[in-house]
Amino acid sequence: MAPERTSTQSGIEGQTTYLCPIRMENSLVHRNVLMLNQNYEPLTVCSAKRAIVLVFQGKAELIEEVDGLCLRTVQTAYGLPSVVRLWQYKRVPYKRVMLSRKNILTRDQNTCQYCGTRRGPMTVDHVLPKTRGGLDTWENLVAACVKCNNKKGNRTPAEARMPLKSKPRRPSHIHFIKRHIGVSDQRWRQYLFMD
Repeated sequence: MAPERTSTQSGIEGQTTYLCPIRMENSLVHRNVLMLNQNYEPLTVCSAKRAIVLVFQGKAELIEEVDGLCLRTVQTAYGLPSVVRLWQYKRVPYKRVMLSRKNILTRDQNTCQYCGTRRGPMTVDHVLPKTRGGLDTWENLVAACVKCNNKKGNRTPAEARMPLKSKPRRPSHIHFIKRHIGVSDQRWRQYLFMD
């Protein structure tokens, strides 16, 4: 079965060219790509697939490529993006890392903050229990294994004699990318102020 084709007008009047869709390997399109604002400020980390779409739509430019990896069409090979920059400045409010279960576990590196284990499923525990006025905040939520979460119960860490391994804090946007998502390509370092 022939690949689906989309017709586009070329620069030569009256001539039509046909572009075949890029064959995207799953492992490649899920690689992390650093997305920068128009002023080179780090915005977020997205998938290579999203970055490629933004580049082909003319909304972003390719700044850095991954060495030796490319995506191929029938006629052309395109470098796999590592860093892309938006063409237009995107005004964003003060960039905060969203409070979510996934981000709490990422911040705590999937490690129980009471016993230090990384085994088994992790839960999110309120340091000061909700029933005692504890809020859903970065400073009051930690990763905990099921065993420690059940053992602590409706008590504070001091009452349960279960001290925390580290004090929970709100991560900054750039710090979160650097430490928790990880710098998957050394080309990111200069854009994350690590050089």
